[in-house]
Amino acid sequence: MAPSSYPQPMIHPWHDVTPGVDGAELPAVFRAIIEIPKGSNNKYELDKPTGMLKLDRVLSSAVYYPANYGFIPQTLAEDHDPLDVLVYSTEEIPPMTLCEARAVGLMTMVDHGDPDHKIIAVLESDPIYSEFKKASDFPKHIFKMLKRFFEDYKTLEGKEVEVDDILPAETAHAVIEDCLARYEKARRTGGMKGL
Repeated sequence: MAPSSYPQPMIHPWHDVTPGVDGAELPAVFRAIIEIPKGSNNKYELDKPTGMLKLDRVLSSAVYYPANYGFIPQTLAEDHDPLDVLVYSTEEIPPMTLCEARAVGLMTMVDHGDPDHKIIAVLESDPIYSEFKKASDFPKHIFKMLKRFFEDYKTLEGKEVEVDDILPAETAHAVIEDCLARYEKARRTGGMKGL
C-alpha cells in the first residue's frame, strides 16, 4: 500500500491550528475558528477531547447569535476553554471555518462569579466590517443587541450574568496575550487535558 493511501491523522482545531497570520502581528490579527454562524439559535461548541463540533443545546428563547461565534486556537481562557471570539462580518460563516480576524474590542461577562471574556473582532476580508478599526466605530445599537443577547439567553436558562461595557482593542490584545501564555504554560507542564 502506498504511503499516500494511509489515513491521515485528524487535525485538532484547538491544538493544531496556529493562531498567527503570516504578515500580520498577533494579537491584533489572528486566526479564528467559527463554531456558530451568526443568525443561529443552535449552540455548537468544540468537543475538546475529539476536536469535533457538538450540538450543546438549542437556545431556549427567541434569540439568535448576532455575530459569528468561535474561538482563537492555542489559547486557554480562565474558564479552561479556548478564548471566545465574536467575528462580525456581512455574511454568516459556516461552523468549523478558519478565518482571519482583527480584534476591535473586548466584552466581559461575569458568569457564576468568574470572568468570561469575549473578543470582539471583524473579518479581515469583509468589505464592510474590515473598515472598522475600533469598537467605537460600530453603531451603538450593535453592541446593545450583543449585550441583550447574552443577558436574555442566559436568563431564560435560569442563569444570572452581568455583561460589562465593550472595552477597547488594547484591552482585547492583553487578554489574547494572557490566554496564549496560559495555553503554552499548560501544554508545556502537562496541564492540558485531552493531550
